[in-house]
Parts: sequence; C-alpha cells; structure tokens
Amino acid sequence: MKGYKIYTIVLLLSLVNTACIKSFLDRTPGVPLDDDKVFADPVQAARFADNAYNSLINDYARFNDHRGSTSQASDEAVSGNSESSVTTLNRGLYHDHSNTASLNDMRDVWKRMYEGIAITNKMLDRMSTVPSAAIFPAARVEGEMRFLRAFFYFELIKRFGGVPIIDKEYGVNDDVNLPRKTYDECVAFINSDIDKAVPLLGNEADYSASNYGRATKGAALALKSRVLLYAASTLNNPSNNIQKWKAAANAAKAVIDLNYYVLNQSYDNILNFNPTPGTPSEYIMIKIRGPRAIDGIFADYAMSPGSGGAQGQMNPTQNHVDMYEAVKKDAQGNITSAAAITDATSGYNPQAPYVNRDPRFYSNILYNGAPWQGKQIETWSQTAANGSVSYGKDYNASNITYTATRYYCKKYWPEVYVRLGGTSGTTLLNYIFFRYGEILLNYAEALNESDGPVTDVYNAVNQIRARVGMPGLPAGLDQAKMREAIRRERAIELAFEDHRWYDIMRWKNGPDVIAKPMYGMNVVKNTNGTFTYTPVLLGTNFQKVYLEYMHRYPIPKQEIYKSKGVLVQNPGWE
Repeated sequence: MKGYKIYTIVLLLSLVNTACIKSFLDRTPGVPLDDDKVFADPVQAARFADNAYNSLINDYARFNDHRGSTSQASDEAVSGNSESSVTTLNRGLYHDHSNTASLNDMRDVWKRMYEGIAITNKMLDRMSTVPSAAIFPAARVEGEMRFLRAFFYFELIKRFGGVPIIDKEYGVNDDVNLPRKTYDECVAFINSDIDKAVPLLGNEADYSASNYGRATKGAALALKSRVLLYAASTLNNPSNNIQKWKAAANAAKAVIDLNYYVLNQSYDNILNFNPTPGTPSEYIMIKIRGPRAIDGIFADYAMSPGSGGAQGQMNPTQNHVDMYEAVKKDAQGNITSAAAITDATSGYNPQAPYVNRDPRFYSNILYNGAPWQGKQIETWSQTAANGSVSYGKDYNASNITYTATRYYCKKYWPEVYVRLGGTSGTTLLNYIFFRYGEILLNYAEALNESDGPVTDVYNAVNQIRARVGMPGLPAGLDQAKMREAIRRERAIELAFEDHRWYDIMRWKNGPDVIAKPMYGMNVVKNTNGTFTYTPVLLGTNFQKVYLEYMHRYPIPKQEIYKSKGVLVQNPGWE
C-alpha cells in the first residue's frame, strides 16, 4: 500500500454522496455522481460541501456509540457499567486500544477528521469550476470550507499534537505518506484558514432558520479563541511565552467585541434550549437535536433505571460535586456570600450536603432527594434490624446499571424526557460547539496569564457568576489564586460539555486531578426518615490512572503501521 492512506476518503470521493434531507447538519448518502457532474451542477456542489459538516464531532456520548463520554475519562464522572470501552479509560489502557472501534475519541476521530479534510480540500480545489448560482454562494462556501478544515485540524492537534497537513486534493495513486508537522506549524495553518474564512462568512443575524448551524463569522472567531488558548497552555507552550497568551486574549476579545452574543438569562437546561435564529443568544454554533430513540442516549445512558432507564452509567463523582461552592442567603433568598466547602466560614453542613450550594449544582446534578419528574431521586440504602437491605428506587448496590456514586447527570437528562411519554417536538440535548460563556472564560484565563488579575479578568468571570446569582470573586486575588478560580469556574460552568478532559490535558495536571482517589457518596436512610451522608472511596474499578505521557493521545496504531516509519508516535506510546 502506498503511504499510510489515512485518507480512505480519497478513494470514496470520486463518487460523491449527496442528498436532500430535512436537517442541515444530518446529511445522508444518496445517488453517487462522478466529479464532473457534481461540480458542474451548483445544487450538487452545494450538497457536496454540506457533507463536510458530517465529520464534525456532534455528540457528548460517543465512546461506545451512546454509553461513554469524555466526562467519564476525567474527574467529572465514572460509569457503573463494566464495558471495556469505559473501564479501559480508568485503567490507563484506553490509549493502547486504538484498534477498538468503540473507543471513538481516538481512532474514529483521526479517521473522521481526515475524511472531512478531504472533502474541504476537494471543494476548495474545485470552487472555480462550479457555475455561478444563488444556491451556491461561492464566497460563503469557501469560508465554510476553510472554517471546517481549521476545525478538523484543531480537533486532531488537541488530541495528538502535530499531525500531517494535507491542504489539497490527492488522487488515488498519489503518495500521501507525509510526516507530521509541529504543533505550532499546525496552529499557523489553522489560523491562516480562519483568517481567510472570517471575511467570507456572514454574521449570525444574517442566517435564516434553514441555515442555522452553519459556520458564521462569530463561529470562526470563537474557534480562533479556542485554538489560541490551547496553543498558549502549558502542554503546547512549555516556555510560557506571554505573547501566546496575549494572542489568545485578543482572539477571545474579538468575539466579545462583536457585541452580539449574550449570556442566556437562565443557566438551567442550557443543553436543551432552542434559540431563535437571528436573535442574540449565548449560542455561537450548536447542533439542534430533536427527540431521540427511546433506548438511545437517555434511557441507555443518562436516565436512572428506577426512572425507566436501562443503564444509568453517567455518574458524577463526589470530586466534581465538591467543587460547587457553599452559599449563604439573606431573608429574601438572595445569595450574599460563597466559599469553598472546605472553608470553615462557608456554612457547609456535611449532613445536609445539598443545601445552599452554587445554583449550577442544581442544574447539573441529580442527588438523593432532588425533585425530579414529579417525584424525588432516591439513592439511599437502609439496613433493617434483621440484616435485610432495601434501596431507594434509583440505587441498588447489587446492580451495576445503577449509579456507582449515588449521583446522576441532570445536564444530560432533560426533565421532559420521561420514558414512554411526552417528548414529541421537544429539543433534546443539543451539542454546543461554541457558546459565549466559554468565550468569557477563555478571555479571563488568557488575560490573567498575560496581564495578571486585572479588572477585565474579574468582569469576565463575574458575568458568568452573576447569571446564576453568585457573588463576584473575592477582591485582591493574585495571579495563582485567580488561575485556580478560573479553572474551577470552567469545571462548573462547562461541566459535562466536552471541555474538562481536554482542559486537564492542556494544563498537564492529569496526574494531580485524574489520578487522585475518586469518591462517591454513601447515603443511609435512618429509621426516622433522615439520612446520613458519608463520602466513600470508590472501588478499584472506578479509580483512574493518568501518567505524564497521557497528555497526548497515541497516533492510531494502524496509521503508524501503514506509514512505514514516516509517522512518528507520541512519546510513551511507542
């Protein structure tokens, strides 16, 4: 085989899959046409270009189709299920299993991104051959292709580091056995595409409902913000070049200065809100989803078995729960102060652990006693005088499909989703590519690293806290304390949104965060109806391994084998 042929898509793109379908971001294959016919027809060319969107990562649960997520790789959650696609994460063997198809964040992403890159390259190379037509707005199509190609490359480099750069259409017999570029070379290529895309893309307000989800100027600038934040982070900036942090801060500020995006009034249900196209909101680019199959992500992953679910695998850890601050309130119920639960002045009561916490806790976590779908979540156990044990409806120690931590993920389980009932026409669990809350946190992090905890850093973080009624950060924080505060805000504000795992990788603190003991909560129901709460160390199967070389993924083994030595593996994975 000539070269390692990561671009299997090259063999496929001589026959183009096109189709007219209902949803812009759900294109499906149709009748194959040869290249000349496709690019001689503006309609077919537009459909071909739209196919590139299919390569975007567009779901949270993807490690095992619908039973595993990056949250289970990080300290956010564990899984009560013992499937290998999840347990290999815990054992630190996940990265060695690149030939396991279900581990989609490595093997699938490598293949998927290069397939998308092949489509964008082909479209960019053939742009001039497409006849002019309203259905094919050439400038915008070029902008979208450059944005998507940049996005695909970013998804690769945030996992693998520098990768081979393919920037043109290759034929079946061409040698694509190319060496890896450096991380910085890839960033430069990505930024070049973004800079070319921005003036070609429309503003969010200019897009109709039928085009919602397409790349916009705001999306391109948001991508640049994320790209440069990662480039400035410890993993990719070991010398701590302050200019990289300044560039990242400026990129985030460019999104802010559009003066278009705003935080949603409510944080609650943030993944299940359907925005109105053309109206300012928090969403910069999202994939809107309708109701899903009954045994899909909800019933088979997020829902508790006691509420009609099947697996209940998405179990937030006590490690994550403990990050939410305790709050004090005045007589009117307004929050007057907030502090970490380890602070002796916080008012935190270990025997009433879910009372008076950061409001985002109640949006993200389902806990014992939480009101839910007209009932309460019950994750208690009770031992009778004769030694028999009974359980609340949402927990059973003898069944691995029930929660391992006594928590479920509310963010992944919209309350409207009741098994066997009532979800028709309801938006369910959108995938957020970019939202304004992330941009504010990107700006705060980069500016704190470049200039220290200046006023604009406080303003960015405090906007997010104010949305849920939380008081501003304490005055007088030094740079290190502000860094700690911003990282905590990212962990809470962006919880379960596919950020935490990659944040930990880019900060290089996995050995201190992922490899630390993972805890759950033991909830005992007393004979008088009260509860006793005791944090407990989770079993061996739920503890996690994270070694220094795991800050990057290994290149999938089959690609290394096919490259005949040209592709160099990441250190530690040889």
